[in-house]
Amino acid sequence: MFKLCLPFLMWALMMPFLASAEDVQNIPSLPCSFDLTTDLPEYSDAAGYGYDFHTKPASSRVLQPFYFSVRVPDGNYRVTVTLGHRRMAASTAIRAESRRLFVEETPTKKGKYLTYTFLVNKRSPRIDDQQSVRLKPREHTYLNWDDRLTFEFAGSAPAVRSISITPDTTSTTLYLIGNSTVVDQESEPYASWGQMVPRWLSVSDPSCSPDHPLVAVSNHAESGLACSSFLAQLRLDKILSTLRQGDFVFVEFGHNDQKEHGVGDGPWYNFSHNLKIFVDRVRAKGGNIAFLTPTQRRSFDENGRIRETHGEYPDAMRAVAAREQVPVIELHDMTRTFFEALGVEGSKSALVHYPANTYPHQPKPLADNTHFNPYGAYEVSRMVIQSLLSTSSPTSPSSLASPSSPSSPSPSFFHPLLLSISPSSLSLFPFDPSHPDSPSSLRLPPASKFDTTKPDGN
Repeated sequence: MFKLCLPFLMWALMMPFLASAEDVQNIPSLPCSFDLTTDLPEYSDAAGYGYDFHTKPASSRVLQPFYFSVRVPDGNYRVTVTLGHRRMAASTAIRAESRRLFVEETPTKKGKYLTYTFLVNKRSPRIDDQQSVRLKPREHTYLNWDDRLTFEFAGSAPAVRSISITPDTTSTTLYLIGNSTVVDQESEPYASWGQMVPRWLSVSDPSCSPDHPLVAVSNHAESGLACSSFLAQLRLDKILSTLRQGDFVFVEFGHNDQKEHGVGDGPWYNFSHNLKIFVDRVRAKGGNIAFLTPTQRRSFDENGRIRETHGEYPDAMRAVAAREQVPVIELHDMTRTFFEALGVEGSKSALVHYPANTYPHQPKPLADNTHFNPYGAYEVSRMVIQSLLSTSSPTSPSSLASPSSPSSPSPSFFHPLLLSISPSSLSLFPFDPSHPDSPSSLRLPPASKFDTTKPDGN
């Protein structure tokens, strides 16, 4: 069964600035809520909702991973999902779009239910009537860029009682800018910290009050990009087309920028100049911007210490931040500590290092020292959140710039983001990268989509 929601239909028809006229006309009369204990259809454009990718369970007693999609215009959506099964114990994780994590695998007892509310951002490449993001060829099949909102329910025995979806036009949005260490990686075994951040900032769990504020995360990073290519492909223009006053923009670059060798390229001219463009354009729209220094590569010296492979790019980013009063989150330093704490061999567990035939169609071993797997990405996301928390506690060791640095934020700068962290999530902090979680402690079931093709960039 489903329930029609008139405000949702009216909102969809009133959003031509977010979707083309043709797209709006083709949006079917959609329901707001879905009862998954009833027989719902496979997804089709005609219906506008349903089980996607041929994953409809054979019966209500078959608990297996599945996708569920709803066709909606661009925007942020408040989604409420009730997990559990009347007759069976279950265990369910929730991801959306291109593997953005919202709820880690969570058990429910027979006849018991848990309800989660979270914000999901849905977007298309369209900027306005004349411009669209210049996607790479492989991005055209990404769930992040299509015409629907897609949920993935994974785990050992996933069970969903209901899903409700309503537009959200008032909550703060956090936009992410960067490369393959930030992007929503589409397929296993790759992952990035950007697709783990919604788990901390976008979810209201059973520990929250009914009016708990949430933050939508809109991740515009893409593999292989540098500052220059991000700008040239109109990805910042896309962000600015929807950014509202008070929204946040986080920028991490450095990996691919150091491979540019044209006239003016280098950390102190083109790279620094492009970072200044980000600052000026975001602030002109009333946004709040922060920099994140690039994550380290797994490159150890003979003494078991991480080699500095990014040259002067982290320092150039810090220098621009100091001049422009931009907060800096020191992922460069924290990931160095993280890798060294895990050790030369142990650090492979955070990256895409797998023997041959671990994944389908993978005849050769994978040994990638730049790109994280879900465990590594999850740990880096904890570093990001710990950095935000450190600004609100003068007695806690800060992972940001030195308190005497001009780029240190005021304790209130990240306040709108901190308010969104649930009490149960706060209980998992502080996080110290010198004492990382065990990989076996994470409740992150693999997604159904696998592709061992190495992402662009290094």
